[in-house]
Amino acid sequence: MSESTQVAIVGAGPAGLMLGHLLHLRGIDSVILENRSQDYVIERVRAGVLEQGTVDLMNEVGVGQRLMREGMRHDGLYFAFNGDRHHIDLAGLTGGRAITVYGQNEVVKDLIAARVATGRPLHFEVGDVSVHDFESGAPRVRYTRDGQSHEIVCDVIAGCDGFHGICRPAIGSHLRIYERTYPFAWLGILASASPSSPELVYSLHERGFALFSMRSPSVTRLYLQCAPEEDIANWPDDRIWEELRTRLRTSDGWEPNQGPITQKSITPMRSFVAEPMRRGRLFLAGDAAHIVPPTGAKGLNLAMADVWRLANALVEFYGSSRQSLLDTYSDRGLRRTWRAQRFSWWMTSMLHRFEDESPFDHRRQLADLEYLVSSRAAMTSLAENYVGTPLD
Repeated sequence: MSESTQVAIVGAGPAGLMLGHLLHLRGIDSVILENRSQDYVIERVRAGVLEQGTVDLMNEVGVGQRLMREGMRHDGLYFAFNGDRHHIDLAGLTGGRAITVYGQNEVVKDLIAARVATGRPLHFEVGDVSVHDFESGAPRVRYTRDGQSHEIVCDVIAGCDGFHGICRPAIGSHLRIYERTYPFAWLGILASASPSSPELVYSLHERGFALFSMRSPSVTRLYLQCAPEEDIANWPDDRIWEELRTRLRTSDGWEPNQGPITQKSITPMRSFVAEPMRRGRLFLAGDAAHIVPPTGAKGLNLAMADVWRLANALVEFYGSSRQSLLDTYSDRGLRRTWRAQRFSWWMTSMLHRFEDESPFDHRRQLADLEYLVSSRAAMTSLAENYVGTPLD
């Protein structure tokens, strides 16, 4: 069975769904394909910190109503080390820009609802997806659905199918890969416990990194640095809470509230960039093109910047037949990507214990943190990077 569209979008995560919505608003047709089920896409626990630019974008395109009701705006955050918490005034240092805690699964729910309301095609649980002829003027995407073979003929393919998707490998040897794997992972939990701090707390402790975050007024999200080969079965709930209290408790008596743990998992840490983000009429966006350590809270926000940039390029392409923005899509995206990689690497290096580190290395980390919380210039640099620069 053959069909045609202007843009075929592979992947129904935040990047693919937002791209489809942006294109719909400008009268550009698209089909979105996703190999997972709708429930899986919604329920997977991922990022939860939205930069100011992502919040602004969701409001501008009409999908921010629930975000503004339920999202938790944070004007600052804390760094804890040597037993003390130190506050960074993000909004005060950036002219009012802030972050908003709102889970990626909530973003996906909002974008799916918006897509369904448009009536545009959104297909879950498709199989055997492959991309073809993307170096020609008539790319094709093949897939199976409900036991039938389908083919989409289109003008452009958007590869929004994540790190393990099929679009980036299809480009093959034309890509240059930059990658770093970190010698630790994050053990993350969701707990039914009210947040004991109004803002995030990043902690460097002798036993390793810990992060206090939240998802709602009744759900806390917490992370512990652990070995990448750890077995989650070796971390019963009592051990997790003991370690969290040890690493996060500060001299003023603050510590996370404890409650039933509803989810827990271990996530490896890596930095990854594929260059370029385009081959012919195939464009990569989001995790298909780059992965950042979650320490800097950049992954979802980079994806939103990618598809905003790609949508604007496609509007120019269809509106005036010009390709200047399509031709610069990769270079512009890589500039933003490498800025995010630098910041995420810096945050990760400053806040985690390394197996081969010396006492000198640990004292240097503490000096980094002491300088950060005592210098307005250093705090401003942190704040500007953390809340995110305007979309470009």
